[in-house]
Amino acid sequence: MADGTYELLNRAAQAIAFRVIEEKPAVSIVGLGYVGAVSAACLSDLGHRVVGVDLDRTKVDAIASGRSPIHEHELGDLLSQGVSEGRISAQEDLIAAVRDTDVTFVSVGTPTAPDGGCDDRYIRSAARAIGEGLAQKKAHTANAYHVVVLRCSIPPGTTMGVMVPEIEAASGLLCGQDFGVCFNPEFLREGVAVDDFRKPPKTVIGASDQRAARIVARIFEPVDAAPILCEIETAETVKYVDNVWHAVKVTFGNEVGRLCKPLGVDSHKVMDIFCKDTKLNLSPYYLKPGFAYGGSCLPKEVRAVRHIAESHGVDLPMIKGAMSSNEAHVAEAIRMVRDTGAKRVAVLGLAFKPGTDDLRESPILDVIAALRAEGVEIAAHDMSITPDTPIASQLSYVAHGAPGLSALAEELPGLLVERPEHAIDGADAIIVTHNHGRYREIVKASFKPTIDLVRLFGNEVALPHVDGIGW
Repeated sequence: MADGTYELLNRAAQAIAFRVIEEKPAVSIVGLGYVGAVSAACLSDLGHRVVGVDLDRTKVDAIASGRSPIHEHELGDLLSQGVSEGRISAQEDLIAAVRDTDVTFVSVGTPTAPDGGCDDRYIRSAARAIGEGLAQKKAHTANAYHVVVLRCSIPPGTTMGVMVPEIEAASGLLCGQDFGVCFNPEFLREGVAVDDFRKPPKTVIGASDQRAARIVARIFEPVDAAPILCEIETAETVKYVDNVWHAVKVTFGNEVGRLCKPLGVDSHKVMDIFCKDTKLNLSPYYLKPGFAYGGSCLPKEVRAVRHIAESHGVDLPMIKGAMSSNEAHVAEAIRMVRDTGAKRVAVLGLAFKPGTDDLRESPILDVIAALRAEGVEIAAHDMSITPDTPIASQLSYVAHGAPGLSALAEELPGLLVERPEHAIDGADAIIVTHNHGRYREIVKASFKPTIDLVRLFGNEVALPHVDGIGW
């Protein structure tokens, strides 16, 4: 056979192999606990050949015989079907499993370490074995590209900072070239995990390279045709944030219950009504990092609830903590301004929210009061506030709850300027609290150190002179 013909056939064979991997890859799953066992069963149900791996012989034997190692609705039936149809097997040899598959899902334990952090020893151990398997696969297979997918909860940076170096050291291969890595957080609730796999709330894929992302996306395409693709560190963080949010919701509901009981109020009726509001209560609203809360309602109501609880001897640490956290956020803004060394600061936006002249408990006033107490000069502008705005009437409303406004009530009119350009004249630094187009233009052109409390430029490339409070 001519060399050219052989080369064409070889390329055709590799192309077919690539297509098979991307369309219906063979999968190995490391760790056969709740996540691993459910993943094995459900991926088999989607038509993949699955090799389960665990050091626990009891789990391996259970999976290999088509029995569920845990109590989970529908799981036993799916495992039994997968084994009987020859799609599911299980073993203890991770190196061989990697060598024999195209994609490896890692669902090993990440328990709490003695210092309260994440114990990553099982990840490291799995990574070393995966690396050995990849090296052997590379030595015997023309198309050795493999994707490693982490699904465990790990601190941001662990995939690329711990997992990848271990794999590269053990394999002698390069991430992004010889193998790909993804972080694909799972959102499976115990008891309904199979249903959650089939109807996921979202599918998040952080990937080292486009090919890895494409392969993993194709795996989940039958249950979610529109996965969310992002950086690996973002995907890692999402997993933690989701679970912390769920913990916060449980805590909040429980504190509402403890508040309602001594008042003789039915807490479940209260929360049933609360949950009907999907415009504000159960929505993305209020859930974007920004500046501290303020205004005529939120600070006052949090104080009132704290007072009611204390008068009934009820401890509500999370609700009380909301006030401390808000104060810490104001303190962070003050620190950021101090770090610029500015002696004169321009403040763009004074009301607690844009489009209003309401200064009641606007958190930027506390920042201004603190800076002025340290001798910093302030020039301020607000699109809706003028020297004629009736500040005195607002002060009476917040006499016992707004130290910032109380301290500035008489001085504030003298700090206001007519145009935002006048505010930044002679300023050493700028604070922006309102996301207004005119303010964006001024900040972009000024090149002065700017403390951004509202994410002025969204997802645009960050400007070197702009420092966001949470981004």
